[in-house]
Amino acid sequence: MASSSESGDSNMDREMILADFQACTGIDNIAEAITLLELNNWDLVAAINGVIPQENGILQSNFSSEASQASMYGPPSQSEAADAAAGGAVPPTSSSSSSSSPPSSSTSAFCPSNSSSSRHIVERQPRMLNFRVEYRQRTVELVLEEGSTVGEIKQILETELGVPVSKMQLKGWKSGDVSDSTVMRSLHLPKNNSLYVLTPDIAPTASTSKNSALQESLNQNFLLVISHREAQRDYSLNFPGSRTIQEVKRNVSDLTNIPVRHQQWEGWPASATDDSMTLAVSGISYPCHHLSVCRRSSPANSQEPTEECADVHMVSDSEGDDFEDASEFGVDDSEMFGMGSSTCRKSPMMPENSENEADALLHFTAEFSSRYGETHPMFYIGTLEAASQEAFYGKARDRKLLAIYLHNDDSVLSNVFCSQMMCADSIVSYLSQNFITWAWDVTKEVNKARLLTMCTRHFGSVVTQTIRTYKTDQFPLLLIVMGKRTSNEVLNVIQGNTTVDELMMRLMGAMEIFTAQQQEDIKDEDEREARETVKREQDEAYRLSLEADRKKREAQEREEAEQVRLEQMRKEQEEEKEAIRLSLEQALPPEPDEDSGEQISKLRIRTPSGEFLERRFLGSCKLQVLFDFVASKGYPFEEFKLLTTFPRRNITQLEPGSTLLEAKLFPQETLFLEAKE
Repeated sequence: MASSSESGDSNMDREMILADFQACTGIDNIAEAITLLELNNWDLVAAINGVIPQENGILQSNFSSEASQASMYGPPSQSEAADAAAGGAVPPTSSSSSSSSPPSSSTSAFCPSNSSSSRHIVERQPRMLNFRVEYRQRTVELVLEEGSTVGEIKQILETELGVPVSKMQLKGWKSGDVSDSTVMRSLHLPKNNSLYVLTPDIAPTASTSKNSALQESLNQNFLLVISHREAQRDYSLNFPGSRTIQEVKRNVSDLTNIPVRHQQWEGWPASATDDSMTLAVSGISYPCHHLSVCRRSSPANSQEPTEECADVHMVSDSEGDDFEDASEFGVDDSEMFGMGSSTCRKSPMMPENSENEADALLHFTAEFSSRYGETHPMFYIGTLEAASQEAFYGKARDRKLLAIYLHNDDSVLSNVFCSQMMCADSIVSYLSQNFITWAWDVTKEVNKARLLTMCTRHFGSVVTQTIRTYKTDQFPLLLIVMGKRTSNEVLNVIQGNTTVDELMMRLMGAMEIFTAQQQEDIKDEDEREARETVKREQDEAYRLSLEADRKKREAQEREEAEQVRLEQMRKEQEEEKEAIRLSLEQALPPEPDEDSGEQISKLRIRTPSGEFLERRFLGSCKLQVLFDFVASKGYPFEEFKLLTTFPRRNITQLEPGSTLLEAKLFPQETLFLEAKE
């Protein structure tokens, strides 16, 4: 029983903290408030300081500040004076406490709540800054006090990334490059910041190829062709990839005199969800991207309620009876919701006879922004088929759900649904991250028939018939479609009579179903890619093997051809030598007889193989005859030299026209052959 009572007290305390937190910050969304409190472990002060900037946050209180606050709000009551004497903060008057907006700088020391937990004096908490630092394939999230220095960030990054501080360049500061000793308070930074690290002295490895591409994109120049619709003028501006979207908007503000908060843009990709993103990672086209900008319509002209045209932004359950009885006073439903007067609706959400779907959706997006402001889902500009392709037919990891928003101006729920649900920050953020959102206006019968034709073609007759069954007062509709292997399936149809929490729950339920299917698809895709990779590797190995065999065979064929050629040349040379030898042998004079009575020279010649050649010559024979005789035996004059034994003489160096007698090779002589070097 004790544990159950403690649990009940804990739940009661958390309910009080939640109520105080919503009163102090003005956050109406309960789910968002609970999330912020859980991030701070239900520490009320830390959660409030995390939401409200320091200059508008919870200030330190003392006795003098209590006195000044007391003088500002008038004399305190007796109970308030008692609280002040006890050390508690004096609460503001009832008029200030009833406001649901965040407290101003003059009253931010107090939380407009009647609970005792919000009445104590709260000490000043240091302002915390969030940093998202990108380096190659890694992203590091940091939270530091505003009084920290740039060098402290680098020291933390050195531990996280393993990159020495001396080789690290920290880029992305709004004011340009800063030194390590710079205190971040002096830079006047926003709460959320995006930075990136460059390491030009560290060569990227194969595993950092994606980051190399990112660094290359950061160094590239992007040409933004920005069309100022009101002035009918185009600006061609060059920006480095490291420039943020916020900086681009500030530069355009200087050119067009349209403040950033009043700029209405078209052309930014769906991935550009944060103005602190750099152009390199925003998803814009390289090297040129087209954008358009104009001044946003004043809320006072488009949404501010008047006597003739009043927009009802929130309908509670208790007000239903009032609306049912409104006809008793002669007030039409459409007039109550700001839908009946022609002065209230400047133009239809979508023209009847658009040439193509893209033009119709551009008009729809512009009109939606004009009516309900810039905070809305990023509507896909293109055909329903293109939106389906974008959502369903990419890689499994990149697939998303398709949210089809169907608008009908004739429904009394449209204005509330658009302003309260479709423009809620939590819904916009969730749709942008997890869905491809495509919209269509079915107010006109022509456009509705066109939609039904498209749905029949892409989703089948069942979806078309489902849309037909809904009546006008049940619109707008939000269809959640999931792509499957064989067909597309409508997971949910959300009608206009819903709340933000219910809408979020149904979106999250659809995401759970989609995530389970996506995990299976990712697994199947990974297995298929693994099989294809193995097959590609096997095919490549087989191709390389065939290539190696082909080269080996060609080399062998070349070698054999070369051997045949050399053998042929050798034979031709031998035949040529043999022919020369025979011709020389036939041209030799006959060998003289010993008893011929003439001077006879008898020569004995030793060959390199050790054999001896013997022949008689007339003493009057020329040395050329001797050379021809030796050549006829296979020892040509060009390759061998003829030497005497003693004294050693090279006979081949003598004049071939000399006689044997003149060469002193008479009456007999022994010679030997030696190959020339």
